Amino acid sequence: MASAGVREIQQRKAFGDRIRALRSEQGLSQEEFAHEIGLDRTYIGGVERGERNVSLDNIHRIASALDVSPSELFAN
Repeated sequence: MASAGVREIQQRKAFGDRIRALRSEQGLSQEEFAHEIGLDRTYIGGVERGERNVSLDNIHRIASALDVSPSELFAN
C-alpha cells in the first residue's frame, strides 16, 4: 500500500496529466493557457508536472478555461 505522501504525489501527477492532455487537445501552449486564465506559465507547468497542490479556486478556473466540469479534471 502506498504511503499518504506517495499517494498524494500520484494524485497530483494524474491531475496534471489530465490538464496537459485537455490543454493539448485544444492546441494551447502552456503560455497561452496560463495567459487565458490569468496564471503564470510556471505555475501551470508545476501543476502539469504534479508539483503543485492546486486550490479549489484554481481548479474551477482551469476547468472553465478547458470547457469541462471540475470533476472531469479528475477522470483517468
